[in-house]
Amino acid sequence: MPDLDDSMVTTAFELPGYQVTRSLGIVRGITVRSRSVVGNLVGGLQSLFGGNITVYTELCEQARTETYRDMVKHAKQLGANAIIGARYDATELMDGLTEVLCYGTAVIVVPQGT
Repeated sequence: MPDLDDSMVTTAFELPGYQVTRSLGIVRGITVRSRSVVGNLVGGLQSLFGGNITVYTELCEQARTETYRDMVKHAKQLGANAIIGARYDATELMDGLTEVLCYGTAVIVVPQGT
């Protein structure tokens, strides 16, 4: 049986080459992030010149990475070896405070034909 690693997580509802034998339910990772005063200052200055606002890009990437890792950890705790239907969602709770959610369905898969 394959181990749960990045190659076993997909946004699709099936994993090519594998058959889902059991669904273990929804798994998720969640984090709430705020922008710092320094981040807002740097972001504001970068926005004056246009283009990619790297301080916010890095903050978003950190939040997504953290929630993804938490989702995978949750799936492993349930005994899953894959996650299908993975998605991200973000909600602004208040000005400067954002919830980031990563979720999917934890499953057990076996190689097709076994």
